Amino acid sequence: MLKLKDLYVVFNEGTVDEKVALNYVNLHLKPGDFVTIIGSNGAGKSTLMNIISGVLKPDYGTVEIDAVDVTHLPEYKRAPMIGRVFQDPMAGTAPSMTIEENLALAYARDKRRTLRKGVTAKRRDEFRTYLETLHLGLENRLSAKVGLLSGGERQALSLLMATFTKPKVLLLDEHTAALDPARAQRITELTEEIVTRQKLTTLMVTHNMQQALDLGNRLIMMDKGSIILDVPSEEKKNLTVERLLAEFQRLCGEKFASDRAILA
Repeated sequence: MLKLKDLYVVFNEGTVDEKVALNYVNLHLKPGDFVTIIGSNGAGKSTLMNIISGVLKPDYGTVEIDAVDVTHLPEYKRAPMIGRVFQDPMAGTAPSMTIEENLALAYARDKRRTLRKGVTAKRRDEFRTYLETLHLGLENRLSAKVGLLSGGERQALSLLMATFTKPKVLLLDEHTAALDPARAQRITELTEEIVTRQKLTTLMVTHNMQQALDLGNRLIMMDKGSIILDVPSEEKKNLTVERLLAEFQRLCGEKFASDRAILA
């Protein structure tokens, strides 16, 4: 479903600030794979997400989604294939628009644009049904401005919008990091429910190591622009945070250092 081949990205090439962000990265996700990504700051995790979504283009290498080479497609042309939820709850929605208007935009992401009314009575009923799965009461607040929602509510809505049209690939970019523990736990539960129910091919970046172990069927660890560890489903079930940290130290010769890392 998602195939990354020999991705190479360098920033500020030829200067004293030159940095290799991705060092010939290869990664293949089968349909329905749910892969969590961990790594210290500057490991290349966000760059990888930006390359997949089309925000950045690689200096070398290719990106395939569902056997289609999208390497040179701009972000807007990849949008129908990709759902993405960001760390900032403000990033995935339009705050000045209502809940139903935001959902209408998400609904139209993979469809041809027409002059038909964005929110019909039938579609409003569909929106209510989808919102009910969040168990947050948002189905009763369709006309509420999204900017008035709490951070957790907005992130839940962003998650729903990103998965509304069952994208080929779902990208979760530290989407619980800005929330308090209780709301982060709720969004984590919703993530697992939605990804499992829709069998979405998912790539999730997280600094929470326990979350990385608990979610998904595969875990990869990045360091200095490379994938240094790729843990399949059966091995992942027996991993602990302590063993994961020890493995990082064995592979890199240093302790895991990230001021944003959450160990449990």
